[in-house]
Amino acid sequence: MNMKYIFVTGGVVSGLGKGITAASLGRLLKNRGYKVTIQKFDPYINVDPGTMNPYEHGEVFVTDDGAETDLDLGHYERFVDENLTKNSSITMGKIYQTVIEKERKGEYLGKTVQVIPHITNEIKRKIYGFEKTDTDIVITEIGGTVGDIEGVSIIEAIRQVGLEKNPEDVIYIHVTLLPYICGSNEIKSKPTQHSVKELQSFGIKPNILVCRTETDIPDSVKEKLSLFCNVRKTSVIQNKTANSLYEVPLMLEKEGLAREVCNHLKLENYVPDNSKWEELIKNINEIDEDRIVNIAIVGKYIKLEDSYISVIESLHHAGFANKANVKIKLIDSETITKDNVKEKLKGIDGVVVPGGFGNRGIEGKIETIRYVRENKIPFLGICLGMQMAVVEYARNVLGLTDCNSSELDEKTKNPVIHIMEEQKKINEKGGTMRLGAYPCIIKEGTLANKIYGKIKISERHRHRFEYNNEYRERLENAGLKVSGTSPDGLLVEMVEIEEHPYFIAGQFHPELKSRPNNPAPLFVGLVKACL
Repeated sequence: MNMKYIFVTGGVVSGLGKGITAASLGRLLKNRGYKVTIQKFDPYINVDPGTMNPYEHGEVFVTDDGAETDLDLGHYERFVDENLTKNSSITMGKIYQTVIEKERKGEYLGKTVQVIPHITNEIKRKIYGFEKTDTDIVITEIGGTVGDIEGVSIIEAIRQVGLEKNPEDVIYIHVTLLPYICGSNEIKSKPTQHSVKELQSFGIKPNILVCRTETDIPDSVKEKLSLFCNVRKTSVIQNKTANSLYEVPLMLEKEGLAREVCNHLKLENYVPDNSKWEELIKNINEIDEDRIVNIAIVGKYIKLEDSYISVIESLHHAGFANKANVKIKLIDSETITKDNVKEKLKGIDGVVVPGGFGNRGIEGKIETIRYVRENKIPFLGICLGMQMAVVEYARNVLGLTDCNSSELDEKTKNPVIHIMEEQKKINEKGGTMRLGAYPCIIKEGTLANKIYGKIKISERHRHRFEYNNEYRERLENAGLKVSGTSPDGLLVEMVEIEEHPYFIAGQFHPELKSRPNNPAPLFVGLVKACL
């Protein structure tokens, strides 16, 4: 079978759920027995989202091979249940960087370097990069909306792919908005018509329209879209707002998205096996509404939920596993003090202190950790959350009141968290970042061992600073046990407290590997402890 290429573009406005559409389609095709991979092209000039404020672009999702990527890759992995790589996240910054490096080395043999063909060729090279793998279908999502000036070269490149490959091997899906006007009580198709016209002006005729809507699309509107947008009526697919994100694949299956894709791409495996996904949704829908667990995420980027999207989804996955309805409260750590922490955490059954960088809101995180430790409230610390658990324990139990992380206070006399010499060599490009999947050996008989059910695990990292081993013996003797380390025993990966219902923290990001049908053990344990 020739490799098949699916391109997902967006129109009218951003944030319509192109990523969820691409991820859902990936799941439906995987359920037909195909090996599917997904990639995302982002039109911005940043080389990756690693240096961006989470308020700009949501969380940074990290792959096993250490790429800092767009949060949509998290959706892809959660839906398709495949580990993606750095090849799945490409920004225009990366494309321009590669082309400029080639030009400097003289690889273009003195030619004038231009958007067409040099930039577009580099984009196509990334799209064709899966051809020598076992992948059957590549779904490529184009970030932004059609007509954005920075995305024009990506649109041009995918147009060229349609010319270079057989017609039955390439399909274009356009996700647009059908706004509902209350005053006249009708759905308006004009924005979608304009968006399709824009796409056609770049030489691309969409084969399928996925229309985001709050209400059912009347037949008359489907007929109008078919006529004015030059798309078959059966290829106008309704994408209504669902109760749960994970219902979208089955909803799109019912609407005929996968059927239309199979027809166009001449895919032989027509009948899906959606039974496992159906079972997942059935279990989610059967959760008792009154079996509620209230969990607080205490961080500093709480104005945008996307900043902690993987943590939020992991808590929901853990809820599915425990047949519990997880209610999440985002609390700004900057607003927490010793005097109000009790009030702020009133009615909360468990707390997550997630990762992050920088000084802002740190004391609020430390106060939160002290409160949950002393009051036996289930707690999970992630990355910076673990580091602050170590700082809190050293301050309030060991009595090192002036201790800190050297990331936050370079002059601290007691840097219980610091940067290691060995680590400065770990990652050539980032200099000091530990990025991607690393193995961890868990001590037998610990809470971590009970949660994971094994002694060797692999989790993804994104940080510079580490637990300072000079304080290890004193902290362990005082009750903060090290339960997971790197295989050589040098790097502390997990800490926990025995005399507590659930107090555990990891230097890694367990949320990055959580799936709705295979939740991250640390989150499952947290929700279980809360219950």
